[in-house]
Amino acid sequence: MDEQVAEHNSETQAVSGDTPVDLRAAYRDAHLQEVLDQLDRELVGLKPVKTRIRETAALLLVDRVRKELQLNAGPPSLHMSFTGNPGTGKTTVAMRMAEILHRLGYVRQGHLVAVTRDDLVGQYIGHTAPKTKEVLKRAMGGVLFIDEAYYLYKPENERDYGQEAIEILLQVMENQREDLVVILAGYKDKMERFFESNPGMSSRIAHHIDFPDYTVDELMGIAHLMLEKQQYRFSPDAELAFHEYLLRRMRMPHFANARSVRNALDRARLRQANRLLASGGLLTRQDLMTIEAEDILASRVFREGQPDDTSGPAARQAAG
Repeated sequence: MDEQVAEHNSETQAVSGDTPVDLRAAYRDAHLQEVLDQLDRELVGLKPVKTRIRETAALLLVDRVRKELQLNAGPPSLHMSFTGNPGTGKTTVAMRMAEILHRLGYVRQGHLVAVTRDDLVGQYIGHTAPKTKEVLKRAMGGVLFIDEAYYLYKPENERDYGQEAIEILLQVMENQREDLVVILAGYKDKMERFFESNPGMSSRIAHHIDFPDYTVDELMGIAHLMLEKQQYRFSPDAELAFHEYLLRRMRMPHFANARSVRNALDRARLRQANRLLASGGLLTRQDLMTIEAEDILASRVFREGQPDDTSGPAARQAAG
């Protein structure tokens, strides 16, 4: 009798895979830390977002190891929702998420296809299905990132074809979820209303990540990173002026976090170039690198209490 019990226990142990698993080795082999370190370098702040990405990566790693030991709970739902204001890093995080999914074997290629409503919805009968299917074909094996996803649904317009695109997406998200991950992005309040109006879409989203606005100190850090990449720098007075610029700009309409910082620096470089040209004479390397306070203080934010990007493409980008 004891021999039978021992034999049964031995068989159970073999089937259950009680051989220890080195999870840290699996983590290293997947090179996940490289992706997470890159995310830290690319984006200032966003601690809660980065924490959620690390947690999700850990969940997927454990799920993969469980499968290797024949502990299969079924394919995890990987579709996501990223909510937050413009310029908070949603597209960048989506790119890194695609890379994580690829390294862990959840998508074949790990590429990101970023689209909006215009890429999915046609203007005439019969146009929407081909457009949506073409986008899905390009995204298959990777991640489809749909920015401002709530614009797919326009219930006030009976002739709108967005619902057709949604229905095609829902079918693919359910039936081909092992070959495509969809990330929906947009303003938090609008995304919440979108999910309330589309329970089928809401039920397919497993991970909701909210992207907070940056603090003024984080925005200064972003400015320094952008300037460093372009081999520029602030003078001490320009540093103070840009800090004050941000405090004022953050209170104005259409502020778009990192996008607004980039736009402001582009205009500061424009003013610097014109200042240097007007000054004449010989210029040093430091002259060419340095943004001065006057290049910042010439902004309409100081002169008129208006953002510089209140019209034209820059405004549309900031507002988006």
